[in-house]
Amino acid sequence: MLYLPHEPPDWAALLRQCVSEAFHLEVRDAYAVPAEAGRLGRFLDGRPAVPDDPKDGWNSLIRETTGRGVTVRRVRVVTVPHTDYHRWLLSVTDTNTDAGEDIRYIPRHLAGDVPSDDWWLIDDERVVYNLVDGHGKPSGLAVTTDSGIIRYARCVKHRLWDMATPYTEYVDR
Repeated sequence: MLYLPHEPPDWAALLRQCVSEAFHLEVRDAYAVPAEAGRLGRFLDGRPAVPDDPKDGWNSLIRETTGRGVTVRRVRVVTVPHTDYHRWLLSVTDTNTDAGEDIRYIPRHLAGDVPSDDWWLIDDERVVYNLVDGHGKPSGLAVTTDSGIIRYARCVKHRLWDMATPYTEYVDR
């Protein structure tokens, strides 16, 4: 396993190496991403959203990636009722889907056995783990090409993708 101690993680390099599909599994109920703290706080206080430069950068990267013909998909396994973090995330995910990400949701109680860690499956050839420290803050990435881990990730991806609800349907519930 290769450890990439970059903070914030170099998502641009990761996605620019991708040639066919980037699949992201998210399983945490909250994330302590420093760049999100202010916007999450505003949401929780009932104040209007402010411009989101980091998210705009992410969405530009998604448009660039999908513009090259790469599929970008994500499944979020969420606890119901939703945590404050996921209530906020649901309120801002439309910009991700507008940029070309295909995002689906599955309630944790319906998902069955899920991994305890978030990861990306890149081109069905590499698994890239999102590492967090003891406080839930991002602390880099770990990359593996271990065939057993990749087989497991593929199985999880297919099972959860087929069970999950597209964002536009899920958010309207």
